[in-house]
Amino acid sequence: MVRKHNDTYTLDTIDQGILYELQLDARNTTHEEISEELDVSPSTIRNRITKLEAADIIETYVPQTNYERAGFPLRVQFVCTAAPEIRSCCAQKAIELHGVIRIDETITSEQNLCIEVVALDTQDLATITQHLTKLDLQINSSEIITKTYTKPFTYFERAEEHVQSQSQSRREESPEGDAE
Repeated sequence: MVRKHNDTYTLDTIDQGILYELQLDARNTTHEEISEELDVSPSTIRNRITKLEAADIIETYVPQTNYERAGFPLRVQFVCTAAPEIRSCCAQKAIELHGVIRIDETITSEQNLCIEVVALDTQDLATITQHLTKLDLQINSSEIITKTYTKPFTYFERAEEHVQSQSQSRREESPEGDAE
């Protein structure tokens, strides 16, 4: 169960298992399927997800978009440097620019912003580049992104395996199974 400690939360193995399953495929995974994997009721899953959302642990559900198929052939990552004292401000301004879809802010003093943009053509990309340079950013490099690979955080997978082994142990100890 989600428990708050200062500004962070502690998650139990069921919460972690839920996060793992949602990271695998939130769009096509039902509460019933997650409940079967974690050996708890679907209502437990619904309640836990609601609590994870309320705690802003699950912030949003974002589709993974194939921009090239959608008619936007250029997806580019800019690695930029902003002075540490204005890094966050630059990131907040940059995310408002046309074509900018993601920004990762790092704590390094150099190359501390990774800005992902989508452009229709090279002219569109040139315009985005000009707008970025007006934000007190130094563009260190830019690369065309051809493919992105993701996977769930494996710590959550181990938690799910732990829940499954606990459930199996309870079933073996009790002939009626688990009535959670």
